[in-house]
Order: sequence, then structure tokens, then C-alpha cells
Amino acid sequence: MVEPVLGMAPRPAPTRGPVEWLKGGAPVPYPEAVATMEARVAAIALGQAAECIWLLEHPPIYTRGTSADSAELLAPERFPVFRSGRGGRFTYHGPGQRVAYAMLDLSRRGRDVHAFVTSLEDWLIATLYRLGVAGERHPGQTGIFVQSAKIASIGVRVRRWVSLHGVSLNVDPDLEHFSGIMPCGLADMKVTSLAALGAETDMDEVDRGLRAAFDEVFGEEAVSANSSRSP
Repeated sequence: MVEPVLGMAPRPAPTRGPVEWLKGGAPVPYPEAVATMEARVAAIALGQAAECIWLLEHPPIYTRGTSADSAELLAPERFPVFRSGRGGRFTYHGPGQRVAYAMLDLSRRGRDVHAFVTSLEDWLIATLYRLGVAGERHPGQTGIFVQSAKIASIGVRVRRWVSLHGVSLNVDPDLEHFSGIMPCGLADMKVTSLAALGAETDMDEVDRGLRAAFDEVFGEEAVSANSSRSP
């Protein structure tokens, strides 16, 4: 759990205030993370909280996006499975994977969901570049790839023009855990990680890369909070 989990008032948000960055400690249970995220998004929509990037990890789980087919879940008894309101198909989350929940006001960004997803892709590609890895898009597929293997996933939902969910980057997870699903709905889809590529796996370094790349892509002023905080 994030320590403390709840009970911290969100930072008040001016009209165009800085994006607040928070980082969790131990893996956060998925239902708890979703409830916390939804509360923060509601506050952002009401102008009562600043936009937020929440960096965390989850225990081993599978999540089902709105486009997923049941046949794509190959090992339904292996880990807990959660329905998710985000777009996309089945995804694995677990220790060694950096999840970045992006709670951002799209009213400030043109109310263009497609352009927002493209910006998230740009963010991941720029992060990987800083870590010495060449990430790329694959036409017709959401996420970022290194050659033929997927290294990062994107799944978002928008409520009152504020985004929920976000991106996940494989730093050093157990890649065998992905065998319980069909990533991207494709049986032959390969997955990879920074560790498998021999790249940087220190999570603090990865987080610094994410922060610098976000500032570059979104051009945002940011403010940090102590680690082990939730939104």
C-alpha cells in the first residue's frame, strides 16, 4: 500500500497550475488505486485539485480493457483479473513495471483524445530515448515497441475531459507473467523490458526519465511531493 494511502488533501489548483507528481512505495492494490484515482479526477474536474501524475507499481494482476475478448485471457486463474474502464485489451501489471497514471485536464489540451494518446506515445518514446532505447510505434496498435516486441502499454479513459489511467513501462518485470494473456489481442505478440534489453533498470532513474520527457512533450511546469503518497 501507499503510505499514507488516503486522507491527504490534494494540492489546490489554480487555473493553469503545475502538474503534481506523486510516487507510491510498495505495490498498490488495483481497486484501491482506481478509487483513489477516480476521486482525484473528480476533484480536478471541479477545479479543486491540480492535475497529477502518479507513479506506482501493482501486485501481479491482469486488467481487462473495454476492447478485450475473453478468449485473450489464457490463464484466468493465475492472477486476479479486474475489469477496467480504460480503452484497450488485456494487460498485465506487476512488480518491476512502472505504471504512470496521468490525471490531466484535456480542456487545457484541445479536447482531442486522439492527440492526447499520441502525446502519451511521444512521452514514452522520449523516455526510452533517455534510457538508451529506441522505441517506436506500430501502425494499428497502441503502445510502444522495440523492434517487434512491446515494451510499454497505453490505456486511457476520459471523464468530464479529465483523463484516467495512463501508461505502463516494462522495467524489470517477470516477462513470463505475460504468457497468461494475448498482448494486443495477438497470440504471437512478444513483450520485452528494459532489463531484457540490457538497459537502465533503476526505478529512480526511470522516473527521472519519465519526468524529463513529460516536461519536453507536454511543456508543463511540475511540482513534486514526497514519495509514498497517493493522490
